[in-house]
Amino acid sequence: MIGVIDTDGERAEWAFPAEPGSVRTARHAVRGTLREWGLDAVGDVTVLLVSELVTNSLRYASGPIGVRLMRLDPAAGRSSDHPGHPGHPADGPALLVEISDPLPDPPRERVAHPDDEGGRGLHLVAASSQRWGTRHGKTGKTVWFELALPGE
Repeated sequence: MIGVIDTDGERAEWAFPAEPGSVRTARHAVRGTLREWGLDAVGDVTVLLVSELVTNSLRYASGPIGVRLMRLDPAAGRSSDHPGHPGHPADGPALLVEISDPLPDPPRERVAHPDDEGGRGLHLVAASSQRWGTRHGKTGKTVWFELALPGE
Protein backbone atom coordinates (compact mmCIF):
# COMPACT_ATOMS: atom_id res chain seq x y z
CA MET A 1 0.00 0.00 0.00
CA ILE A 2 1.34 3.40 -0.97
CA GLY A 3 1.19 6.08 1.68
CA VAL A 4 0.84 9.62 0.40
CA ILE A 5 2.52 11.69 3.06
CA ASP A 6 2.31 15.12 1.49
CA THR A 7 1.46 16.70 -1.83
CA ASP A 8 1.79 20.44 -1.23
CA GLY A 9 2.27 22.56 -4.40
CA GLU A 10 6.07 22.59 -4.42
CA ARG A 11 6.59 19.31 -2.57
CA ALA A 12 5.31 15.74 -2.80
CA GLU A 13 6.22 12.83 -0.56
CA TRP A 14 5.26 9.17 -0.47
CA ALA A 15 6.14 6.03 1.49
CA PHE A 16 6.24 2.72 -0.38
CA PRO A 17 6.44 -0.78 1.06
CA ALA A 18 9.61 -2.76 0.38
CA GLU A 19 8.08 -4.95 -2.33
CA PRO A 20 8.80 -5.26 -6.07
CA GLY A 21 5.61 -3.51 -7.26
CA SER A 22 6.72 -0.35 -5.46
CA VAL A 23 9.20 0.53 -8.21
CA ARG A 24 6.41 0.78 -10.79
CA THR A 25 4.12 2.61 -8.35
CA ALA A 26 6.87 5.12 -7.49
CA ARG A 27 7.54 5.80 -11.18
CA HIS A 28 3.84 6.40 -11.79
CA ALA A 29 3.48 8.73 -8.77
CA VAL A 30 6.58 10.75 -9.71
CA ARG A 31 5.61 11.08 -13.38
CA GLY A 32 2.08 12.17 -12.46
CA THR A 33 3.35 14.81 -10.05
CA LEU A 34 5.87 16.17 -12.55
CA ARG A 35 3.08 16.44 -15.15
CA GLU A 36 0.92 18.37 -12.66
CA TRP A 37 3.83 20.71 -11.99
CA GLY A 38 4.49 21.23 -15.72
CA LEU A 39 7.93 19.59 -15.47
CA ASP A 40 7.62 17.07 -18.31
CA ALA A 41 11.05 18.20 -19.56
CA VAL A 42 12.75 16.38 -16.66
CA GLY A 43 10.18 13.58 -16.40
CA ASP A 44 12.06 10.80 -18.15
CA VAL A 45 15.38 11.30 -16.38
CA THR A 46 13.68 11.77 -12.99
CA VAL A 47 11.64 8.59 -13.39
CA LEU A 48 14.73 6.64 -14.51
CA LEU A 49 16.78 7.78 -11.51
CA VAL A 50 13.93 7.22 -9.03
CA SER A 51 13.49 3.73 -10.48
CA GLU A 52 17.19 2.96 -10.02
CA LEU A 53 17.33 4.25 -6.44
CA VAL A 54 14.08 2.60 -5.32
CA THR A 55 15.35 -0.66 -6.84
CA ASN A 56 18.59 -0.27 -4.84
CA SER A 57 16.57 0.27 -1.67
CA LEU A 58 14.49 -2.83 -2.39
CA ARG A 59 17.61 -4.89 -3.01
CA TYR A 60 19.32 -3.98 0.25
CA ALA A 61 16.74 -2.68 2.75
CA SER A 62 13.70 -4.34 4.26
CA GLY A 63 11.65 -1.39 5.47
CA PRO A 64 9.56 1.33 3.89
CA ILE A 65 11.02 3.45 1.10
CA GLY A 66 10.40 7.18 1.08
CA VAL A 67 10.31 9.25 -2.10
CA ARG A 68 10.23 13.02 -1.92
CA LEU A 69 10.17 15.67 -4.66
CA MET A 70 10.81 19.34 -3.98
CA ARG A 71 10.85 22.18 -6.44
CA LEU A 72 13.65 24.56 -5.44
CA ASP A 73 13.78 28.18 -6.54
CA PRO A 74 16.36 30.31 -4.73
CA ALA A 75 15.06 33.48 -6.43
CA ALA A 76 11.66 32.90 -4.78
CA GLY A 77 13.26 32.05 -1.44
CA ARG A 78 12.40 28.34 -1.66
CA SER A 79 15.28 26.03 -0.86
CA SER A 80 15.92 22.76 0.90
CA ASP A 81 15.15 22.64 4.62
CA HIS A 82 17.07 19.44 5.28
CA PRO A 83 20.31 19.04 7.16
CA GLY A 84 22.92 17.28 5.09
CA HIS A 85 21.74 18.86 1.84
CA PRO A 86 23.83 21.77 0.60
CA GLY A 87 20.96 24.25 0.90
CA HIS A 88 20.02 25.67 -2.45
CA PRO A 89 20.53 24.82 -6.07
CA ALA A 90 23.85 25.98 -7.44
CA ASP A 91 22.52 27.34 -10.73
CA GLY A 92 18.93 28.46 -10.41
CA PRO A 93 15.70 26.51 -10.11
CA ALA A 94 16.03 22.77 -9.61
CA LEU A 95 14.12 19.66 -8.73
CA LEU A 96 15.38 17.96 -5.57
CA VAL A 97 14.59 14.24 -5.37
CA GLU A 98 15.20 12.18 -2.23
CA ILE A 99 14.96 8.42 -1.74
CA SER A 100 15.09 7.22 1.88
CA ASP A 101 15.26 3.76 3.40
CA PRO A 102 16.02 2.28 6.84
CA LEU A 103 19.44 0.88 5.88
CA PRO A 104 22.13 3.11 7.44
CA ASP A 105 24.92 2.12 5.04
CA PRO A 106 25.50 4.67 2.26
CA PRO A 107 25.46 3.33 -1.28
CA ARG A 108 28.74 2.90 -3.13
CA GLU A 109 29.26 3.87 -6.72
CA ARG A 110 31.04 1.03 -8.49
CA VAL A 111 32.23 0.21 -11.95
CA ALA A 112 29.91 -2.21 -13.72
CA HIS A 113 31.37 -4.56 -16.29
CA PRO A 114 29.59 -4.91 -19.65
CA ASP A 115 27.99 -8.25 -18.67
CA ASP A 116 26.84 -7.11 -15.19
CA GLU A 117 23.08 -6.86 -14.74
CA GLY A 118 23.39 -4.21 -12.04
CA GLY A 119 25.76 -1.66 -10.62
CA ARG A 120 24.92 1.32 -12.83
CA GLY A 121 22.34 3.14 -10.71
CA LEU A 122 24.62 5.54 -8.85
CA HIS A 123 26.68 6.11 -11.99
CA LEU A 124 23.47 7.18 -13.76
CA VAL A 125 22.59 9.48 -10.86
CA ALA A 126 26.06 11.06 -10.89
CA ALA A 127 26.10 11.47 -14.68
CA SER A 128 22.55 12.82 -15.00
CA SER A 129 22.18 15.18 -12.06
CA GLN A 130 23.79 18.53 -11.36
CA ARG A 131 24.48 17.46 -7.76
CA TRP A 132 23.84 14.40 -5.64
CA GLY A 133 24.78 12.95 -2.29
CA THR A 134 23.72 10.99 0.77
CA ARG A 135 22.92 11.84 4.36
CA HIS A 136 22.24 9.79 7.47
CA GLY A 137 18.88 10.02 9.20
CA LYS A 138 17.58 8.85 12.55
CA THR A 139 16.69 5.44 11.18
CA GLY A 140 18.52 5.10 7.89
CA LYS A 141 19.81 7.14 5.01
CA THR A 142 18.66 9.36 2.17
CA VAL A 143 20.14 9.51 -1.32
CA TRP A 144 19.32 12.81 -3.00
CA PHE A 145 19.93 14.40 -6.38
CA GLU A 146 19.15 17.68 -8.08
CA LEU A 147 18.13 18.23 -11.67
CA ALA A 148 18.26 21.67 -13.23
CA LEU A 149 14.89 22.91 -14.44
CA PRO A 150 15.45 24.17 -17.99
CA GLY A 151 13.76 27.34 -19.18
CA GLU A 152 12.81 28.63 -15.75
